[in-house]
Amino acid sequence: MQSTDSGGKQPPLPEAVRGETQHTRGLPRMLIAFRHRNFRWFFFGQMISLIGTWMQTAALAWLVLELTHSAFLLALVGVLQYLPVMIFSLFGGVLADRLPKRSTLFFTQSLALLQATVMWGLVAMGAIQVWEILCLAAVLGLSTAFDQPTRQTFVLEMVGQEDLTNAVALNSAITNVARVLGPGLGGILIAWLGVAPLFLLNALSFLAVIFGLLMIDLKALHVLPGNPTGEQRLNVFQSAREGLSYVWHVPSLALPIGVLGAVMLFGINFNVMLPLFATDVLHAGSIGYGFLYSAFGIGALFSSLWLAWGNQKPNIHALLIAALIFCALEIAFALSHFYLLSLPLIAGIGFAQVVMGTIANITIQTVAPSHLRGRVMSVYLLVYSGGMPLGNLFAGGLAMLFGASISLLIGGILSLVAALAGWIRRRPAEQSLAASINALNIK
Repeated sequence: MQSTDSGGKQPPLPEAVRGETQHTRGLPRMLIAFRHRNFRWFFFGQMISLIGTWMQTAALAWLVLELTHSAFLLALVGVLQYLPVMIFSLFGGVLADRLPKRSTLFFTQSLALLQATVMWGLVAMGAIQVWEILCLAAVLGLSTAFDQPTRQTFVLEMVGQEDLTNAVALNSAITNVARVLGPGLGGILIAWLGVAPLFLLNALSFLAVIFGLLMIDLKALHVLPGNPTGEQRLNVFQSAREGLSYVWHVPSLALPIGVLGAVMLFGINFNVMLPLFATDVLHAGSIGYGFLYSAFGIGALFSSLWLAWGNQKPNIHALLIAALIFCALEIAFALSHFYLLSLPLIAGIGFAQVVMGTIANITIQTVAPSHLRGRVMSVYLLVYSGGMPLGNLFAGGLAMLFGASISLLIGGILSLVAALAGWIRRRPAEQSLAASINALNIK
């Protein structure tokens, strides 16, 4: 990648992008990031792949439940999918700041394709063992640890600062379209054909994102400010520590990452809890399980579209309000034993979770300097995804002792305490964010 002197201003658009912009002025503001050809290829490849991923997520949880009916093993699978993120995501952020992002994504997506293919083969042959599921879950987690910091920060290179907010919201939208379609289709396919076809479909879906990456025009990527002198002399551990130190000393990064980390740790354990809720609490079966997952996704999808339409800017106040609403709805869901009431409650949870995560993402990518963005994003992903392993163990252990409802209720209460603490201490973060926005001249 080329670089320019750092100065906080976005350099001129590449010629290819300027030409496209002339032909895309009629796009509604919800889709304004689609004026960038590279983002269009990336977007549609990711959309197909993510549908497959969420189908596999639903299938994996159901497979473990069928084999063991153990809340602890459900939690352990979640742990092994996210534990590598805790261990390696900081190093993934270093690589995101140093290596060409498209090449890194080729590798991580190919590894995920291989993992899904092996899962399909073992399940289709009827030879799958619990230990193999655990090992393959860890392989997927390793891929995610290096994929997510690169994928998140690649968006800015594709669309530039001007359209970053819209692109992040649209990326959130496709994740939630996948949440709607993937588990819903997954529940139907599990009831009709069993779990094996879902792993095959997920493997095939990675071909779409790999093709989308091949179609990206490197010359049309936005040029970002270069690294400061001496950055390349730092080793990997020093570079990772530099990113951590930066987050710690900037309140507009530390507060949203801290609050989100606590909510992820205690409150977002639906991959463990939903199969148990569907079977033991709501008595809804596999199809009901799929629709619970889909209701969550519908709420998240509407949230993403609302954020994309409104072109939401970084906002600590809105992030904390979303966190408080999320916690209140989760507590209500934990107390509900009625399926028809649980559906709108979990849809509201999905809406609030996406508002929380998307505003945090936009805030971090806005505040972080270009040469540190991968590492700062890796800290965000460390708490956003990496907090899940401990949270899954926590939720699974409580569910074994007290049941799924009490487990989720305790998690919701602890999350609410964290959100209230963030609200009380929000002022320095709001001042820090205002200073960053003024420096970047964002309106």
